Formats: sequence, structure tokens, C-alpha cells
Amino acid sequence: MSSPPDAPHRTPAPRPRRSRSRPEWAGRNYTLLTGAAVVTNLGSHGALIASAFAVLEAGGSGGDVGLVAAARTLPLVFFLLVGGAVADRLPRHHVMVAANALNCISQGLFAVLVLTGDPQLWQMMLLTALCGTGTAFFNPAAEGMLLSTVSGEHANRAFALFRMAMNGAGIGGAALGGAMIAAMGPGWVLAVDAAAFAIAGALRAFLDVSHTPDRAPGGGLLADLREGWVEFRTRPWLWSIVLQFSVVVAVVGAAEAVYGPLVARDQLGGPAPWGLALALFGVGTIAGAVLMFAWKPRRLLLVGTLCVFPLALPSAGLAVPLPVWGLCAVMFVSGAAIEVFGVNWMTTMHQEIPEEKFSRVSAYDWFGSVSMLPLATALAGPVESAFGRTEALWGCATLVVVVTALVLLVPDVRRMTRKPSVHKTGGPADPDLDPAAAAVAASAGSPPSPPSSSSLTPG
Repeated sequence: MSSPPDAPHRTPAPRPRRSRSRPEWAGRNYTLLTGAAVVTNLGSHGALIASAFAVLEAGGSGGDVGLVAAARTLPLVFFLLVGGAVADRLPRHHVMVAANALNCISQGLFAVLVLTGDPQLWQMMLLTALCGTGTAFFNPAAEGMLLSTVSGEHANRAFALFRMAMNGAGIGGAALGGAMIAAMGPGWVLAVDAAAFAIAGALRAFLDVSHTPDRAPGGGLLADLREGWVEFRTRPWLWSIVLQFSVVVAVVGAAEAVYGPLVARDQLGGPAPWGLALALFGVGTIAGAVLMFAWKPRRLLLVGTLCVFPLALPSAGLAVPLPVWGLCAVMFVSGAAIEVFGVNWMTTMHQEIPEEKFSRVSAYDWFGSVSMLPLATALAGPVESAFGRTEALWGCATLVVVVTALVLLVPDVRRMTRKPSVHKTGGPADPDLDPAAAAVAASAGSPPSPPSSSSLTPG
């Protein structure tokens, strides 16, 4: 029965207030992903130091440390693209849990070998290769899952908080790992890492993917890879920065995985000071994330790229070598700077790449970035023998500066700007946006596919 014309207007009942125990943008999946990342980083940061010292304690040389590091990264490079295609085809959380299980098994066996016997070089290389294989499938799935979980104007803040929590765990992991190696040996640190993978995998099993949009039927794995390649190669800002990081990651990885432990052993007093320096890098990343929690630079990639230059400082500091406090200082600065880059990079990817292609594009990003790392770590020992450790470290620092300067010549890197916030489905990102901003956001939608993609994308 309708109300008479002069009846008073009845206001709708107010909606129940959402709990303010956590921010509106920090949903269930975001919270689980962040918690699992904290757990794995607590274990993995110590394990990276432990694997190097496990080789040295078994009588290995700097070249052997490089070979084990290369064994981890070679399958990572080999399987990354497949991992990205699989993660866009299967439920991403299933891929993540399976990868965590493989990493748990490989690190657990590595720990048993170190604790109970005399590990051989080939055994350590095999087990680290299995760990690298798990990482190859995990990384694209994890990045795609995180990018699809976050939406709205708070994406920058969400990525900053995620990285803050993840890197904060790295502080404790590196410092605790270095102390545990000095007190009990590297085997127990590897065992802790295996347990961390088991716990994180259990957390990720509870991720809710019921609201994930259905994937359109594709033309097979190769077709998916081809479509991801189109997205990658038609964006100059994307492939130029990935090429830059193929060099930066290689030389920084060689400096920190091979030369860092050797300098620590010969001139800094052992693993504990090196663990402390890595922990200060983690403190720096937290400082950078705190900055990015409040700062939204308009020119995302220009600001981010300028912050890559300080990554040359740790290699230069090891070349001098600086005392422990000086090395900790440059590690702090480089950690803060790379975190500014990292948040801006994730925000750009979230803004520019369609949701259904997150994992494949992320795989090309990871593949390009780590493609030269196995070669760099394997050659670190021979380069040291040929030219000297100091000269090799100065070469690492110089390469970081040169390739970063070259990237600034790319117009898209200098001009990329932050866009109005949108859901990846094209709707307004946040109900609290004012109407004008919401209209702009709704009209923006997802970025269009490049003009040339239609000729290469399967029908």
C-alpha cells in the first residue's frame, strides 16, 4: 500500500558500520598475503646467508658460493615464463601453495644434509635448484594475486604497507640468521626457512578467490605466453626498465651473494656483521615504505628510477671496504631508495596492466630482471681471480650508475604520470571518492591493449 502524497519521507536505515580494526582496503586476502610474506621473509633472509656459509664451511671457495647461487637462479630464469602463464590459467593461490611445498621440501633436505653430514657441492646445487624452481612458479602467481587484491585510490598505500611488513620481517630474519649461523651453524637457519615455507603455504591455502573474474578460454600455454609478450614489448617504459634491472640485479646479486660474505669473512669479522648490514638494508626499506605510505609522486617512474642510483653504494662500500657502521649506513640508504622505486613500480603495473594478464607480464618482468643473475654469480669467482675483488666491486657500482642513466633517456620513463584510481574492472575505486573524481575514474577504465596486439593475440 503506497503512502499518501503528504507523508513524510522515510530515510533508509543506516548501513552497519564496518569494523575499523583494519583499514577498509586491507581485506581478508590482503591480510593473509601480508602475513604469509612476513613468515617467509623471516626465514628466507637468514637462509640466503646460511647457504653461502654452508658452502664455505664445507670447504668451498668463493667460486663454489657463486655456483650454488647460480644453481638457484638458473631454474628461476628457465621456468619463470611458464610459471606466469600457469598462474594466469590456474587459481593463483593453488600455484603459490604448491610452490611453497616444493621450497619447504628442498630447504628441509638442505638443512638435513648440513646438520648430519658433509654436504657435497652437487647436492647443495641440486637442492637450491629445486628451491629456485619453486620460486619461478611462486613469484608471478604471488605478484598477480597481490595486484588483483588491491584496488582504489589506496593502492599506493597498500603496496607500501605490504612491502613495509615484508621487509620488516627481513630485518629480523637477516639479523637472527647471522646470529644463529655464528652460534649454531647454517643448518638450523635452513631448517627454520623450511618451517617458514610450510606455515606460509598453510596461510595461503585460505585465500578466497571466489570473487576473481573468470578467465576467458585461451589458446594454450604458448598462446598465453605470446599474449603476455605483446603486452610486454609494446610498452617502452616496461621493457626498458626490465633491461636496466637485468644488469642491476646481476651485479648487485653478485656483490651481495658472493663478494659480501667473502669481505665479511676476511675483513669484517664473520657472518654476524654481514647479517647486521643486510638487516640495516631492511631498516632502510621500512623507512622508504613509510615515506611512500604518505607520498604519491605524480611522475611515478621518474622518481623511481632516480632512486635506483643509490644501489651502487653497497658495492662501492664493500670495495673500500667501509667499516661495519659505514657499510650499514650505505645499506640503509640503498634500502630506502629501492623501496621508493618498488612501490612506484607496483603502482605503475597495477595502473597500466590488465588484471587477467598480471601474472604473465609479471613473469616477463621477473624473467628479464633475473636473466643475467646466474651468469653474474657464476662468473663472480673467476672475475675476482682475474681482476681482484676490489676492482670487481667497483665495476659493479659503475654498471648500476651507467644503465640507470641510460633508462632516463626513455621518454615514457620520464613522463609516466599517476592516473585517477580505478578498479581493474573499470568501476570507481573507492566509495569515498567525490562524484567528480569517481566519474573520471569510471571513464578511465583499464588501459587499452596496444594497437598491434590484435594481430598477435589468439582469437
